[in-house]
Amino acid sequence: MNYKDYYKILGVDRKAGEEEIKKAYRKLAMKYHPDRNPGDPKAEEKFKEINEAYQVLSDAEKRAHYDRLGESYDRYQQRGGAPGNFPWEEWFTQPAQGGGTRVDVGNLEDILGGGFSEFFARIFGGVPGTQGATSRGDPFRRQSAKPSFQQPVEISLAEAYNGTSRKLDIDGRRLEVKIPPGARTGTKVRVADAVTGGPQQQKGDLILVVNVVDDPRFEVKGVDLYTEVPVDLYTAVLGGEVVVQTLAGNVVLTVPAGTQPGQTFRLSGKGMPHLKSPDTRGDLLVRAKIKIPRDLNPKQRELFRQIADAR
Repeated sequence: MNYKDYYKILGVDRKAGEEEIKKAYRKLAMKYHPDRNPGDPKAEEKFKEINEAYQVLSDAEKRAHYDRLGESYDRYQQRGGAPGNFPWEEWFTQPAQGGGTRVDVGNLEDILGGGFSEFFARIFGGVPGTQGATSRGDPFRRQSAKPSFQQPVEISLAEAYNGTSRKLDIDGRRLEVKIPPGARTGTKVRVADAVTGGPQQQKGDLILVVNVVDDPRFEVKGVDLYTEVPVDLYTAVLGGEVVVQTLAGNVVLTVPAGTQPGQTFRLSGKGMPHLKSPDTRGDLLVRAKIKIPRDLNPKQRELFRQIADAR
């Protein structure tokens, strides 16, 4: 197993603070996100690597454990030790066993689209939501399959944008399940060991299957949103400002003079969050819907005639 330098992956110094790490992560996540690099396996692999690095360096406990490992590994290399002979097993952390009301959001393995590296899984105890073996066995060996039960849940587009939760009564227990920002129709939210069932009455996972209800204000395409904004004829001709609804509140859009019907304006970062990196958002594309006045008074009609004659 090879050592992974998470600081190098994010391009930050080992003494970098939380904000510097977050800024570097956002920049790289935007650059390599699969939605911006469709069909590029190298970009997808890089994106997974970036997310894995951020999972560790953004968590104080994981980062401290990783830093201690890095110092030990550096000393080992300085003494001329080969990577294959490093005592990795001393750094293995076993995953927490299932139980209780722990909530795993669709499994981080699913969110990252293929899972964490062997390095991460062994050093940090596997992927949340999976069942690891005991320390005497192989940390990658799965326990026998346990039952799971699916339940559909509807959320609004605004809830998908902000993240939300649902309270459930299961076997006499009241659980609050968090649904992450960026959830789409088909996103699965896993509640570990929440139900009992199957032939042997085993504890199983409850899987909420999300359905995002259509919002008449917006059309959703991936992480981008599309909407229309009415623009009166005078503003379209002379230029001005119009108010645009977004899922984060109203914003003012400056409309240039000579705006045409159907002309589209892009509001960067006003779209849906990426499920795999919720700090990164898509765009909102605003189409101008020009309002032609129907009833003109005599003075207005005369002014329009003057304009027509002056062409």
